[in-house]
Amino acid sequence: MDKNTFVYPSLAGRFLMLSRCRMFPDPRSILSPYVTAGMTVIDAGCGPGYFTIPLSQITGKNGTVIAVDLQEKMLAGLKKYALKAGTDNIITQQCSRNSLQVEKWNGTADFALVFWMMHEVPDPQRLIKELYMVLSPKGKMLLAEPAMHVSAAAFENSLKIISESGFVKTESPIIAKSRTALFTK
Repeated sequence: MDKNTFVYPSLAGRFLMLSRCRMFPDPRSILSPYVTAGMTVIDAGCGPGYFTIPLSQITGKNGTVIAVDLQEKMLAGLKKYALKAGTDNIITQQCSRNSLQVEKWNGTADFALVFWMMHEVPDPQRLIKELYMVLSPKGKMLLAEPAMHVSAAAFENSLKIISESGFVKTESPIIAKSRTALFTK
């Protein structure tokens, strides 16, 4: 792993939930323009599930949310949170530092969320390649990076990596404290 890459420890899960609640009080307002009932969604770097539970609720009983995280403890916390929320359409997938390990869903996902985590990935080209493969034709990916940690130049580099992978940028949604882009496969 790149020594400059930082991954929030699993013990920070509660902090991440609380801090995101303050910054993004309504995840549905961020997600609902792109996600509808019945979709299959990938939540890459889901952490404790701040966006996963709303994704699960939006996609409904006929949808699926594949929640991917590096840390087993984050996924365990998400499972508890999902149980409390009464959702049962979430599949958790522990990934490795080098791969999302989602190839069994290649070509099936309608939407991928990459929220405030691409800057933590040691190999962003691989991440984007894997997300491209898992998305169905015309699948969409929303990228959001924290403006306070990711410079404009670094974000432009991320956009270049994504475009070179075959994605087409379609818009730049406004999300508080974030640099954003929506892509279509």
